Amino acid sequence: MTPHARGILLLVLVTALWGSTFAVVKELGELLPPSVLIAWRFTLATVALLPVLALMPRRAAPRAARAGPSAWKESLTRDGLILGAWLIAGYGTQTIALQTTSANRAAFFTALSVVLVPVWLTFAQRRRMPLALWVALPLAVLGLGLLSWEGGALVAGDAWALACAVTYAGFIVALEGTATRHQPLAFTFAQVLSVTVMAWIWAALSAPAQLWPPEAAWGPLLYLGVLATAVTTLLQTIGQRTVSAAEASLIYALEPVTASFFSFLLIQERVGLRGAVGGFLVVVATVLSQRTQPEPQPELPVPHGLSAEPPSEATPTAADQRSRA
Repeated sequence: MTPHARGILLLVLVTALWGSTFAVVKELGELLPPSVLIAWRFTLATVALLPVLALMPRRAAPRAARAGPSAWKESLTRDGLILGAWLIAGYGTQTIALQTTSANRAAFFTALSVVLVPVWLTFAQRRRMPLALWVALPLAVLGLGLLSWEGGALVAGDAWALACAVTYAGFIVALEGTATRHQPLAFTFAQVLSVTVMAWIWAALSAPAQLWPPEAAWGPLLYLGVLATAVTTLLQTIGQRTVSAAEASLIYALEPVTASFFSFLLIQERVGLRGAVGGFLVVVATVLSQRTQPEPQPELPVPHGLSAEPPSEATPTAADQRSRA
């Protein structure tokens, strides 16, 4: 199996795990405030990654490390904080959204991030908006409108879900630019630790009297923290080393489909005809939007899997030559 194919499979697994979290977070939101939920979720993820980090064999240092230990640590800290800020914005807005909107609607609203990634890249690269994007954007809006129509009037959670889509699009683009600059596990830990610190500050300020979870919350928190956060963040970081942002966002289009399945399985949420049509339009829009990126752009890292021989971590690649936002 080529590194590129392995990266795609890892991101498909990540997407399935993400889909399961909408129902879990919605139910857990009845027991914990959003800030406390995220703080404990990422604390558990941090603890889960510690023994793995300690036992992981040392590999060839990335280019930033070869520039000097202090420069590498500074780069890792900086990139971890940047990615952590994107992550807590995405997780925070999504958790708040699920307090007032259904898991199905939140999933399809969040899927708009897949359409926003090529839009983001188009503006960043100062190119003309491709025709496919002009078609994809109204399709996505129409789909979201049908989803909202089925569930009644727009609620505050829908606006938060849209905010989640914007922030997660930023995270996808940002991750592509820095994933190859650091060892995957160390970089994953830096991101998760950054979110943990930010989340506890948020929790201490917003819910100081509700910091300890009730007994019923620990099972879902362990699932979210270990499997759906630590494992998925690590797999996503590894996967996007050989998969471009445009390809990754296409895979992430599967998330609302898996979310609908798990929402029905876990909390018996159903999607009606209008919602199904709206969800289908959103998925079509996400797939169509990817036709705007037929090949890697000069500003983007070239996926390693496209090479005849995959580069080793010790060899600088085209992806190592650019800095990431």
